[in-house]
Amino acid sequence: MSVATKRERMTWPDLGDGARELAAQIVADGWEPDLILGIARGGLLTAGALSYALEIKNTFTINVEFYTGIDERLPVPMLLPPVPDPIDLHDQRVLIADDVADTGQTLALVKEFIAGKVREARVAVLYEKPRSIVNCEYVWRRTDRWIDFPWSAPPLP
Repeated sequence: MSVATKRERMTWPDLGDGARELAAQIVADGWEPDLILGIARGGLLTAGALSYALEIKNTFTINVEFYTGIDERLPVPMLLPPVPDPIDLHDQRVLIADDVADTGQTLALVKEFIAGKVREARVAVLYEKPRSIVNCEYVWRRTDRWIDFPWSAPPLP
């Protein structure tokens, strides 16, 4: 069975549940981020939900292109403009938020981009897959399946 046929379906209510559980993990850990850096596109919803759950209004966005289709990706992830100026992140505890750590290459690129430019960075994802090269500090669910997110429905004709 191919990766594309093994699927996990996430619902809109799951987004709220997952974000609240991630926020509870962060609070229980005693870590207090200063800002949330959401990875566009899927991570924007995760970042927004976490910003409400953690009462953090300071949010940034970083655009990364990697996936081009179901289990189809570019050879390496690429930062897309506009790229945040790391000077804005100086001396901040940054929570990087994304929907999934699949290969982990997108998260690795973002972590490398801000490395040495922030006080500390940690990662929160709704889903983490076993093959991810980044071990996320905060994870709602772990799976090896392709995830059908409610926001990644097929485009309208």
